[in-house]
Amino acid sequence: MDPSASSRECVLVLDAGSSSLHITLFGADATQIASHDAERPPGPETVQALRDFLATVPTPSAVGHRLVHGGPRLTEHTLIDGPVRALLEEAAPLSPLHVPPALAVVDAARELLPDIPHVACFDTAFHAELPAAAYQYAVPEQWRVQYGLRRYGFHGLSYTWSLARTADVLDRAAGALHVVIAHLGGGCSACAVRNGRSVDTTMGLTPLEGLVMSRRSGSIDPGALVWLQRQHGLSAKEIEETLQRRSGLLGLSGTSGDTRDLVRARAKGDASARGALAAFVHSCCRGIAAMAASLDHLDALVFTGEIGEDQPEVREEICTRLSVLGVRGGLSVPSEKELREDGARRIDAPGTGAPVVVVATGETQQIAAETRRALIRR
Repeated sequence: MDPSASSRECVLVLDAGSSSLHITLFGADATQIASHDAERPPGPETVQALRDFLATVPTPSAVGHRLVHGGPRLTEHTLIDGPVRALLEEAAPLSPLHVPPALAVVDAARELLPDIPHVACFDTAFHAELPAAAYQYAVPEQWRVQYGLRRYGFHGLSYTWSLARTADVLDRAAGALHVVIAHLGGGCSACAVRNGRSVDTTMGLTPLEGLVMSRRSGSIDPGALVWLQRQHGLSAKEIEETLQRRSGLLGLSGTSGDTRDLVRARAKGDASARGALAAFVHSCCRGIAAMAASLDHLDALVFTGEIGEDQPEVREEICTRLSVLGVRGGLSVPSEKELREDGARRIDAPGTGAPVVVVATGETQQIAAETRRALIRR
């Protein structure tokens, strides 16, 4: 396809996960031109998949890459050059499921598109200014300073997008809001936002800490890991593999890490599904309430992510249990079409309590926006 004049403003977004690759091209007006989803981990075929996609679309002017972890030295979205690429490699052990496949995609895209800028957009950047009380673990100085053990926080691109959409819904300035945002999907976390800035979050050094997730355990007693090693002879690799891939909702139910499956199974009397969902809701309520403790007041509770966006049963059960925060159940259920058209909706019953907002997931759009901003700053 011959690129039109507007193609010079197109941004290609590459969102590589541990088991998928999402390719999206946005036009100058931020509208989506084309997309391609590969539900398999990035690998040797990634270069060909990108080449095939690029052959059918206008040539992009820049590429935005989602990187889950920026490590201690990459704290804002930034152009990728040799030194930055090396720092990304250093950060890879902090998120071994996510960063290595993303770097494979970075390298493939830079090989195919060497003459345009590539921008790394970090999920950790939103939390770069966490106060020390929130990011420090209570461990010796050597661990904190020499080893770099601290809380980083994740889902920052989702939080940035959700905060802006919530501000629109409430007709308030984002920089004046005190909100708790719950990103509930394959990975789950909650974040306290005070005056537009992250002041606390449930994920930690890695995306494994915090809420119960689809296949990840979330927080467990660290002493339990030592016990598993000493008492049962489990290796660090076995523990990591189990906590990352065979725990969470899947581990609790024994059948599925998908809340949609579990809601259906619960309705049919499946006790394991009922127990898994109960533990998930309990974990979310505990995490949301903990985040609210970092705020002066609660302007809104915000749901986003695949579960937060399209699982009304889960939203309802969480809100019903959060009356201590002034949140109530009885939520409305916008259709997928309505939510996609509006971008966000207030779903609480008027006059019943703190506002509850649901936001259509927008990480890909946020990457495109951050890529454009990074180019302006250079």
